[in-house]
Amino acid sequence: MENIIIHGRERDLGGFLVHRSLPSAHRRYCGPFVFLDHMGPLEITEEHLMNVRPHPHIGLATVTYLFDGRGYHRDSLGSKQMITPGDLNWMTAGRGIVHSERTPPEDRAAHPHKWMHGVQIWVGLPTEHEECEPSFAHWPSEKMPRIQFGKNINAKIMIGEHSGVKSPVTCLSRTLFMDLPCAQDGEETWSFNEQELGLFIVNGEAVINGHALKGDDLILVADPENIEIKYAENTRILAIGGEPFPEPRHIWWNFVSSKKELIHKAAAAWKDQTFGHVPGETDFIPLPNDKLP
Repeated sequence: MENIIIHGRERDLGGFLVHRSLPSAHRRYCGPFVFLDHMGPLEITEEHLMNVRPHPHIGLATVTYLFDGRGYHRDSLGSKQMITPGDLNWMTAGRGIVHSERTPPEDRAAHPHKWMHGVQIWVGLPTEHEECEPSFAHWPSEKMPRIQFGKNINAKIMIGEHSGVKSPVTCLSRTLFMDLPCAQDGEETWSFNEQELGLFIVNGEAVINGHALKGDDLILVADPENIEIKYAENTRILAIGGEPFPEPRHIWWNFVSSKKELIHKAAAAWKDQTFGHVPGETDFIPLPNDKLP
């Protein structure tokens, strides 16, 4: 495998700006990760805020992680959870779940304005767990272990294990998600014991395996055990990766599955509004007109 560079593509989700790196025409997955959206940084106003109406998922787990701002999660299980910077929300869709994500009302009218900045990542589920019972878990920032990484990086292990230190988050296949804030500049060799690994530049600049990268760039590295990197001061990098699935995943709208028929079934249920509902919410995102796989 050669190094693969993916530049995030800008998307406007109804006044909320994101840059999408996965899936891409260059590569659809990185280990079990099938989706990566970088949200913001965005100044919250009445016109620009996170206001994601109820929508469904199957066959995946969503990972929400914020650097700045707050979001309020509600789902069809009855979960209600505020997420703040450094926390991690892990929602397993399994056979099906509906959720909404919104900026808290008090943050919309705040003066000075609040900011929103974070990522949402989707992790595919192994075939034996694709139709498991849905669940939701919230992990506050202080529960996440930190390690000294390289010469001067105080890294957080959000999911998975590195250097014998393991995250408390339960996942269903080998998965790694780390936050690597580079407070000072540095030049070193990084090594990860993962079959596939991507490094996402949240902000700042880095040269990785000879490639000059900046914010919203993702590099899928050729050799996770031997990564030559030079990073600038105040650069932030996320590491994602793990073991890829032996079979392909079909991705259509918010649905991920190894079986096309499960996506068709979920689409029909959402169109008929028999999929499920978020308690107390009546609006929803309608099914798109895109052709089913």
